[in-house]
Amino acid sequence: MLTKVAKIIRESSRGVVLTGAGISAESGVPTFRGKEGLWGKFRAEELATMDAFLANPEIVWEWYNWRRELMGKVEPNAGHYALRDLERHLDHLVVVTQNVDNLHRLAGSSDLLEIHGNIHRNKCAACDRPCTIEVEVNPVDIPNCESCGGRLRPDVVWFGEMLPEDLIDRAFFEAERADIFFSVGTSALVHPAATLPMVAKQRGAVLVEINPDETPLSAQADFRFAEKSGDLLPKLIGIL
Repeated sequence: MLTKVAKIIRESSRGVVLTGAGISAESGVPTFRGKEGLWGKFRAEELATMDAFLANPEIVWEWYNWRRELMGKVEPNAGHYALRDLERHLDHLVVVTQNVDNLHRLAGSSDLLEIHGNIHRNKCAACDRPCTIEVEVNPVDIPNCESCGGRLRPDVVWFGEMLPEDLIDRAFFEAERADIFFSVGTSALVHPAATLPMVAKQRGAVLVEINPDETPLSAQADFRFAEKSGDLLPKLIGIL
C-alpha cells in the first residue's frame, strides 16, 4: 500500500499535510492537562482565555512561561523531518498544523500555516499586532506593544477566539487544489481544520490518513495507515 502512495506522490504536483497533536506527542510534547504540580488544579480552559488574561494576566503568563520552558526542551521527531523532506518530491507542499509547539518550523518545513499560533511568539492583546522581536516576559512587568501600548500576550488562539482568517482561508485554498492530502496525527474532530481533508477529497485529491487511532475520517480515506507518523513517514520518503 505504501508503494501505491509513493507512486501517487511521484505523479502529483500539489500536496497538503494537516497535522495534529499526535505528531507532537511522538516528540514528547506534554498535554499540560496532568494532575501533578502547581498547575494541576487548573484546567487549560480556565487559563487559555482572554477573560483569564484580563482578570489575572500575571498567572496566565506564569503558566505560559512554564509551558515554554518545558516545550523548549522538545525536539522534532522523524515524522517532522520526513514532512520537510517530502517538499523535494512535490512542486508545491503546504503543511497546515493545529500544533503551537514550533516543531515543524524547527524541522525546516518552508511553507507552514500555524493556524492555532505559536507558543514561542507574542502579540498585542489590544491591537493584535505581532511582536517582531523575541521578548522574555516577566509576569509582574508585562511588556507593552510598541504600536498601541497594550500588553503583550502569547500568540496562540485561545478558547472562544476565531482562527486567523488569512491562514484558514489559505488552508482551504490549498486543500481545494491539492492532488494528495495527508491527515497526520489529528483527531479530525476540531473544526474548521477537520473539514480540510474532505474538502480536498471532494475536489479530487487522494486522501491519506496516518494515525494509530481511528477517527471520523478513517472510513473516507483512500489510504489509511494505523501507525505512528515517525515510523511511517520516513519509510515513505525512503521509497520515493
